[in-house]
Amino acid sequence: MRDWTSMKMWGARGAVLVLAGIATLAMPARAQDLGGRGAREAARSYREANEAAILREYTALLSLPNVASDSVNIRRNAAALMEMLRRRGATTQLLEVAGGPPSVYGELAVPGATRTIVLYAHYDGQPVDPKQWTGGGPFTPVLRDKALYQGGRDIAFPADGQRVDGEARVYARSASDDKGSIVAMLTALDALKSRGAAPSLNIKFFFEGEEEARSGHLKSILEKYKALLKGDAWLFCDGPVHQSGAQQVVFGLRGVTGLELTVFGPNRPLHSGHYGNWAPNPGMLLTHLVASLRNDDGEILIPNFYNDVRPISAAERRAIAGLPAVDSSLRHSLGLARTEGNNALLAERIMRPALNLRGIRVGGVQELGSNTISTEAYASIDFRLVPNQTPERVRELVEHHLRTKGWHIVSDTPSLGDRLKYPRIVRLQWESGYPAQRARMDDAFARALVSSISDGAEKAPLLVPTLGGSGPSYLFTEVMGVPVVTLPIANYDNNQHAANENLRVQNLWNAIELYAGLMSRLGKEWAPVVP
Repeated sequence: MRDWTSMKMWGARGAVLVLAGIATLAMPARAQDLGGRGAREAARSYREANEAAILREYTALLSLPNVASDSVNIRRNAAALMEMLRRRGATTQLLEVAGGPPSVYGELAVPGATRTIVLYAHYDGQPVDPKQWTGGGPFTPVLRDKALYQGGRDIAFPADGQRVDGEARVYARSASDDKGSIVAMLTALDALKSRGAAPSLNIKFFFEGEEEARSGHLKSILEKYKALLKGDAWLFCDGPVHQSGAQQVVFGLRGVTGLELTVFGPNRPLHSGHYGNWAPNPGMLLTHLVASLRNDDGEILIPNFYNDVRPISAAERRAIAGLPAVDSSLRHSLGLARTEGNNALLAERIMRPALNLRGIRVGGVQELGSNTISTEAYASIDFRLVPNQTPERVRELVEHHLRTKGWHIVSDTPSLGDRLKYPRIVRLQWESGYPAQRARMDDAFARALVSSISDGAEKAPLLVPTLGGSGPSYLFTEVMGVPVVTLPIANYDNNQHAANENLRVQNLWNAIELYAGLMSRLGKEWAPVVP
């Protein structure tokens, strides 16, 4: 095993990460079979001897600004990832379509392997407001001895030969969402190589550069490069572990669609004393409209909304019953006397569709409040969808419901003629959205996956039918026609999408072991492809 030396940025075409002392990772001619436990032990030993170098590679990647709209820096990220893959012996390629940022592709072919897994992560991050960040800023990684909300203080990154406490946290944009997963899976390859071992199946890597910007070009990329991206299943390496801290395997993601509503009152502001109780108040109209969509216990009131919802399977019900009981502690930590659905389990609630009021605005409050009837009122809503709902069907149901309630629907500012003709006018501006995806929990791939990551682990992973959040995983099922399962590694309190995003160092260490065990065992647990 070689020591990794300092990284530097190099190359006129963009930032390329260079580890000056590491040899290219090629597949050994006669690879050892370490088994799951042996692979995890190899990963732990390798990591303990190389913690400083692993964090250097990680923080060098984090230091590259990665907002999808910043095309120059997105390409610097892509170049860096290409170089990181090549050092592990992967063949690489940029996957591009007109108008979108590149996706990064890598492939490791393993002699004799009959199965292929595609590992997905995204390298772009949410937009940032540097003023909201504590310390170094979103693209200046900072190491702290614990979480900021626990009183964490800045500490130095380790020098070669030094160790890092697992409770320390790395703060930077995309530390947890999603660059930590990328570094973990590539380090797992290094660990296997250090023992003369190789993965038990072919591995393809797909790193997207537009996930946080709604993946507008993803479908085109998948369709264009469908033959290149062919595999037996995809693993989404994104998201947080369970609130209990336990590793989880997630078989689905909810879909989503959004809606901006505008309700109209008089065409100029009016004094509420002179015109109150006479001129319709758009704020009151809007609150009644929103109240007609859902009740205060979370039940959606739109007729036929639940008709398309796929019933929960027996395997999914068993999985929910086996999850740790975290609801009471969550209610306590969040200061909630009760939760919706008559205190139903969170794991049960996210199996159902949801309507969330993201925001509502009319007039002013407190120091900005005035005795005025406003001209307009605004609401922002998102719908979380489950199989077999679609954004198109949700739009149809919502608009039919509003019409039956007497609303005239427009897509632009209403004319004076419309205002004089229709007493209730609402402007609807729909987001495109996408449907949910949920893989089977009881097929051959699911069984092999769970078995491979359980081998050598202290505890078997939690099996979760779906995450509450949304992602474009349905596209991979729709275009590629294979199962998609999510394998998250980040700490659940990682400030995902917010300022001071972070990754707990022990979660990174655990992820390296997780991927090493997965790579070592999955191809052997999964029945070979029959020609």
